[in-house]
Amino acid sequence: MMKRIGAIAAAAMVFAGTAQAAAEIEWWHAMGGKLGEKVEEIAQKFNASQDQFSVKPVYKGNYTETMTAAIAAFRAGEQPHVVQVFEVGTASMMAAKGAVYPVHELMADAGEAFDQAAYLPAVISYYTTPDGKLLSLPFNSSTPVLWYNKDLLDKAGVAEVPSTWGGIYHAAGKLQEAGHKCAVSFGWQSWVMIENMSAWHDLPIGTKANGFEGTDTEFTFNNPTITGLLQRLRDSMADGTFKYGGRRGESLPLFTTGECAMWMNSSAYYASIKDQAEFAFGQAMLPYSAAVVDKPQNSIIGGATLWVLRGHESEEYKGVAKFFKFMSSAEIQADWHQSTGYVPITTAAYELSKEQGYYAENQGTDTAIKQLSLNEPTANSKGLRFGNFVQIRDVINEEMEAIWAGQKDAKTALDDAKRRGDELLRKFERTN
Repeated sequence: MMKRIGAIAAAAMVFAGTAQAAAEIEWWHAMGGKLGEKVEEIAQKFNASQDQFSVKPVYKGNYTETMTAAIAAFRAGEQPHVVQVFEVGTASMMAAKGAVYPVHELMADAGEAFDQAAYLPAVISYYTTPDGKLLSLPFNSSTPVLWYNKDLLDKAGVAEVPSTWGGIYHAAGKLQEAGHKCAVSFGWQSWVMIENMSAWHDLPIGTKANGFEGTDTEFTFNNPTITGLLQRLRDSMADGTFKYGGRRGESLPLFTTGECAMWMNSSAYYASIKDQAEFAFGQAMLPYSAAVVDKPQNSIIGGATLWVLRGHESEEYKGVAKFFKFMSSAEIQADWHQSTGYVPITTAAYELSKEQGYYAENQGTDTAIKQLSLNEPTANSKGLRFGNFVQIRDVINEEMEAIWAGQKDAKTALDDAKRRGDELLRKFERTN
C-alpha cells in the first residue's frame, strides 16, 4: 500500500513539474473594455496552442500610464517581457538603450522564421531603423478616416462623399440649406489635423525626415497649408459648420447622435459607431486640398506596438518570439481586424478578410488599409520620430484649443506650438 501511495505521489510530482514547465510571459497592455477581452482571448488561444509557454496579459491603464509603469518597472528590475507602447513613444523607446530587445534580433536569436516583407509597408515603416529593421511588433494599428452620416448627406442632396476640403465646405453649405448646422468635427486633433494632414499632402512635419534621421530636428508644421486648413475651420465655427469636441475621442457623440454629419478620427471606432449609431453610416478617405496637391499621398498610422524588454532568461524570449509569430498569423490578425476596426498588419490577413467576404458585407471597412497603402510612403509620409512627442502633443493640443477658443489665430498658435515643441526637442537631444 505504501509503495502504491509513493508511486502516486511521484506521479503527481512529475505532473506538477510538467505543469510548471510552462514559462510565463508577461504582457503589459493598455486595452480596456471589449478590446481587453479580445487581448485575453488571443493569449488564451496561444496558451492552448502549445504547452511550453503561458502568456499573461496585464492591463496597466491608458497608453501613457502603461508606458510610465514599464519604465518604472525596468528601473526596479521588475519589467514585463512585452509592453504595449503607443506610436508617439517610439523615439523614447529607441533612446532607452539596453532596455529594448529589437524584434528583428529577437526573431533571429530565437530561430523563428520571420518575413518582414509580409507586413504592410505603411505599418512597419513607422517602427523600423533607418536601414529598415523592425524594432517593435505592430499590434493595434489604425489610421484616421472620414466617417459620414449617409442619411444626413442624402437628405441634404450631397450625391458624393467629399474627397477634398472644398467638397467638405460644399457639403456643409448643402447641409445648412437643409437645416442641419454642424457638418464636421474630429478627434485626436494633433494626429488627424497636423500629423496626418501633413503626410496626406506629402509635407514634412519636421526636418531630418520627420526626425528619423536625427534628434537635431525642428518642426515645420506651421506651414501655409496646415495653417490655412485650421484657420478656415476656425472661421467656419461662426455658422456652426465645424464644432470642436475634445482632444481624443470625446467628440464621438457629436457624430453618433447625428449632431455633426461628418467626423474624422480613427478607423478603430468602427465597433463603437456600429453599436451606437441609429443611422446609415460609412467611412471614406480623408479630404485633401486640391489647391496643394493633385492627389493625396498616404496617411500614417496610430495605435501601438509591442516592445520587448531585456532582462529575462533567453528561453523565455523564445516564447515571446513564438507568441509574436502566432499573433501575426493571418487568422489571428483577420479576426482582430474584423472585431475592432484596427487594420490587419499583414497582407495575408487582408487577403483572408477579403476571401471571407468581410469587406463585401461591411462596405468601406477596407478604407483604412487602402488609404495607408495608397502610395509608397515618402520621407514625409513614413511616420514621425520625435523625442518627447508625448509632451509635444500636449503643447499642440493647447495651442489648437487656443485657436478654437478664439484666443489666437492659426498662424500665431502654430508658430507658438513650433517654438515650444522645438524647446522640448532640444531637451531630448541634450539627454540622448
